[in-house]
Amino acid sequence: MFYYLLKYVVLGPLLRLLFRPRIEGLEHVPESGAAIVAGNHLSFSDHFLMPAVLKRRITFLAKAEYFTGPGIKGRLTAAFFRSAGQIPVDRSGKEAGQAAIREGLGVLGKGELLGIYPEGTRSHDGRLYKGKVGVAVMALRAGVPVVPCAMIGTFEAQPPGRVVPRLRPVAIRFGEPLDFSRYAGMENEKAILRAVTDEIMYAILSLSGQEYVDRYAADVKAEQAAADAARERRFRRLPLR
Repeated sequence: MFYYLLKYVVLGPLLRLLFRPRIEGLEHVPESGAAIVAGNHLSFSDHFLMPAVLKRRITFLAKAEYFTGPGIKGRLTAAFFRSAGQIPVDRSGKEAGQAAIREGLGVLGKGELLGIYPEGTRSHDGRLYKGKVGVAVMALRAGVPVVPCAMIGTFEAQPPGRVVPRLRPVAIRFGEPLDFSRYAGMENEKAILRAVTDEIMYAILSLSGQEYVDRYAADVKAEQAAADAARERRFRRLPLR
């Protein structure tokens, strides 16, 4: 109930007014039945803009940190995501990937739409990064189509670290559903999972026009953070003049 209140009364109309999203290819999203919508992830706003333009309800696998923040702000954020039907997923530890897959398959098993960001995290620089194979596992196990989606302009509207988005038009493009039924029963073969994931990422890339980086975004972020920390340590050791 709260999901539809947000979508049609509170948040949806506001987002349409502020961002004036241009929507392309909405007819590619199935009107019924289970399907995965796989998109690029450029901004915190993506969580709300895509559901606002879809005709059907969509459930995202959201990082657990959105549900465990401290203080009043943390509790409000957790309540919002739960009320909107989003599922918390712990991304740490060896079992994190399997937990996400189980939750995703549960959504698909009910014939619903599942939203996934195959990169696993927001892009910190606006580029598109290598996709993780969990999306391929779920697509093959559930036997469902994957609809590629590209968010365009949301990075400029709300880059990482910016709390209040800039008011500017954005675009949301949906591509033709990708059918992987030819790989049925092969979800345990690593080469197949990589091929399926790369095909999904290429479809997203074709829609978004982003620069592609054949590395995982989380690894690049970690390297950048380590480099920044090293520079900070060197700066602190410089003698005062």
